[in-house]
Amino acid sequence: MTALSTASAFTTASNRFLSTISKNKHASSIFAEESMSSSASSAGPLATKPIEEGSHDELMYALGVNLARQLGDIRPLVENSQELTQLARGLLDAAVGKLNEEDQMKLLGRRGDDLNKIIIERANAIRQKLESAGKAMLKEMSENPETATLECGVIIHPLEAGPDGFGMGVKPTAASTVKVHYHGTLPDGTVFDSSLGGDPVSFPLKGVIAGWREGLQFMCEGETAMLGVPPEMAYGEAGTPDGRIPGGAALFFKIQLIEVMSAGIGGGPKLVGSNGQVLKKGGGDVKLLGANGKPL
Repeated sequence: MTALSTASAFTTASNRFLSTISKNKHASSIFAEESMSSSASSAGPLATKPIEEGSHDELMYALGVNLARQLGDIRPLVENSQELTQLARGLLDAAVGKLNEEDQMKLLGRRGDDLNKIIIERANAIRQKLESAGKAMLKEMSENPETATLECGVIIHPLEAGPDGFGMGVKPTAASTVKVHYHGTLPDGTVFDSSLGGDPVSFPLKGVIAGWREGLQFMCEGETAMLGVPPEMAYGEAGTPDGRIPGGAALFFKIQLIEVMSAGIGGGPKLVGSNGQVLKKGGGDVKLLGANGKPL
């Protein structure tokens, strides 16, 4: 492989990896076995020197923060403070021109294959941890007598009844348009999407993931429930193109079905819990724990 093609392949793989984990707050702790505070203390006065508010230093610091936000969270790329130091050194040397274009291409040509390998290995490790956590959480949900597991594998935990009582009122069909509030997390508790803090969202069920389409048909207007969605009913092995949801990830949603806007039906199938009993009341406030030990 030529230096140019190796560097290009590395850039592509690196961008894909960063896209996958940059929004995953928990991912950094997967590899950071050695405290990152040690790297901060070894960084010298730059890590501790206070910046005066309104100063030119603060303006330049803000520029650095802005550039870092475009790059994404680099911590999951490294396992310890020594690796973090060398990564930061490479970023700075390339950014300020200490390494010219020719030197950069030579370096990436020489180590590009190794870089691709380590990026893939660490991305796969993150994915495996998320998959394992997701399976464990789905199993925990399914064993709760206040939940119901649908034939498709989606698990529903009713939380709050609608105005007509639990299990009473209008239910959507697969062709319905609904208005909802929702809060979606990965197994580690990372929030990947949420309408909370804003206006409710309206959309046709035919345009959402299969887990939503199936699960919401068992909810009545006004009810709130937790949905546990296995990966095959979400984004499968591919994940989302932007990397926000990794491949193989189970998803967990808290959903309030505010309104069935079209094609709703009355009655419908009953939810049966893991103990074989028809669910007749909401399960109260659920506190599912993510892999980081914090409630979702």
